[in-house]
Amino acid sequence: MAKKKMYLYGKNSVLERLKVNPGSIRGIFIQENFKNNEIVKMVKSEKILIKTVSERDLLRIKRADRLQGIVAEIDNFRYTFFDDILKQGIEQAMTLIFLDGLNDPHNLGSIMRTAACFGGFALIIPEHGSCDVNDTVMHVASGGENFVPVAMVTNLSAALLKAKKAGYWIVGTVINEGENINNTSLPFPMSLVLGTEGKGIRYGVQKHLDLKITLPMKGAQLSLNVAMAFAIFAQEITRQSNKL
Repeated sequence: MAKKKMYLYGKNSVLERLKVNPGSIRGIFIQENFKNNEIVKMVKSEKILIKTVSERDLLRIKRADRLQGIVAEIDNFRYTFFDDILKQGIEQAMTLIFLDGLNDPHNLGSIMRTAACFGGFALIIPEHGSCDVNDTVMHVASGGENFVPVAMVTNLSAALLKAKKAGYWIVGTVINEGENINNTSLPFPMSLVLGTEGKGIRYGVQKHLDLKITLPMKGAQLSLNVAMAFAIFAQEITRQSNKL
C-alpha cells in the first residue's frame, strides 16, 4: 500500500525543493521562531499553504532530529522507469549505479547527494531487500533527489542483464582481488554495482560482472562504508569519462 504522506525537513532540503520543484509541495509547517527570509519569500511567491506551529507540534508532524524549524509535506517520491534510465544513460553518457542490498537510508541519502554533486549518475535499487527513498534519505540527500533519477526494479540480476544487452559494461566493487581502480581503464557506458559492508555483492549478482575493481588502502585494515567508497569511485569515473 502506497504511503499517503512524505515529509521533507531541514532548511537546505526544503529550499532546494522550492527552487527545483515547488509544485510537489502540498504545504509547509514552520516553527514559531523560524527565521529564513529566503524560504518564507519563496513559499509566499509560490502561494504554498504555510502554517506556523510550536516546536512540540512540529515534532508531532515529523518525529526526527534536526528539523531546523521547518517541515514540508510533499508528493510521494517518483521513481523513474528503468527502461527510461537505460535510454537516458546512453544518450547522456550517464553511469548507472546498482545498489545491492543497501539498507541504511543515511548511506543511500549520502550516495544520492554525491551523485547529484558530480552529475552524470542514476541509481537503481531493488524492490526487496533494500531501503526505498524515504524521508530520511531525502533529508540526508539535501536536495540531491531533485537531480538524480532513481529506478526501483523487482530483480537486480535481471536488470543488470537488460543493461548489458543495452550496451553497458557491468563493473562491480570488491574489497579484495579486484583491479586497482587507480590503474584501470574503465569501460563506458558503464554500470557500477555496489554491495553492502561485510557481505559485499551477492554471488548471484557477481556472476554478471564484466570487471571487478578495488580501492587500494595501505593504512589500517578497516573498510570504508559504501557511501564513502562511492564518493571515491564517483570521482574516478567522472575523471575518466570526461576524457572520452
